[in-house]
Amino acid sequence: MGTRSDIGFDGPLFDDLAIGDRFDSAPTMRLTEGLAAVHHAIVGGRLRLAFDAGLSEAVTGQASPFAAPAFVWDIAIGQSTLVTQRAVANLFYRGLVFRRAPAIGDSLTTSTTVIGLRPASAKPGRPPRGLVAMRIATVDQEQRPILDFCRCAMLPARSADAVAAQGQTELPKSDFTQTQLLEAVSGWNLDAFRDATHGPHFDDLEAGSVHDLAGGDVVSSAPELARLTMNLAVIHHDRIAAGGQRLVYGGHTIGIAAAQITRVFPGLVTILAWHDCDHLGPVHEGDTLHSQVIVERCQPLPGGGGLAHLRCKVRSTDGASETSDVLDWRLVGLFA
Repeated sequence: MGTRSDIGFDGPLFDDLAIGDRFDSAPTMRLTEGLAAVHHAIVGGRLRLAFDAGLSEAVTGQASPFAAPAFVWDIAIGQSTLVTQRAVANLFYRGLVFRRAPAIGDSLTTSTTVIGLRPASAKPGRPPRGLVAMRIATVDQEQRPILDFCRCAMLPARSADAVAAQGQTELPKSDFTQTQLLEAVSGWNLDAFRDATHGPHFDDLEAGSVHDLAGGDVVSSAPELARLTMNLAVIHHDRIAAGGQRLVYGGHTIGIAAAQITRVFPGLVTILAWHDCDHLGPVHEGDTLHSQVIVERCQPLPGGGGLAHLRCKVRSTDGASETSDVLDWRLVGLFA
């Protein structure tokens, strides 16, 4: 199959898709300071390179300001929702890795390819559904690779027979070599970051340490973030279609978790990759999110600094004080 241009404006059902289908008609989006400011107002974060233009240039060697990674991946995910406008839920991500660190002023274009189709577990009284695995590739205005990752969503189907006809498909593994992890930050001056900031830096990290944030963050402006990132999934916009209560865009939960990680580790240089990220339960606007951050493994670099393999577990508390697990995220952070 090739690029699909025959899907209606409401997006495909599970039955409409075949492995190899490619969707690339989402508008190209230019990263601007205005968009970045609105994104930050919604999800927060204290990543120094995204705010300090002088430090950004000293570390990255680029005159254009550094674009926060959460801002970038939210745009890419939003552009990929051409396939998942009718999604019931987004389930997980695998193997997200930055191939290059974009700057404010760059433009992002994303193509989404169907790489797997599999039946969802049938339940009495529930309409048939299927799982769709997608490979998402984002490039900049010079066709330089920016992001590469997979995600899986659940879509409704017209018939149980169409769902049952699909087989089992495995997603690519999410392990990275050190070379792949450092591709986006080749030539960066970590000494400049270490000299300009208080840390804690890589040598201060301890594998196995567990950090619980005392203060949480309320989830607000959910439809605004979905619109900002071109996310077309109806469940984020239409409470009727969502069964009475809109679901928060998964990138919103991840963005708040990323912001909370920068509170735990103010010396974090940037996020380079995700091993995996599982959505364990729904999040709604008005919920409060709390994160626990675990340092699973530390990987020193020859020139100083290193990589920290982190795990972030997020719990959500709703207006009735009911608490549930909503996110399990394993990521790789760069430290000076």
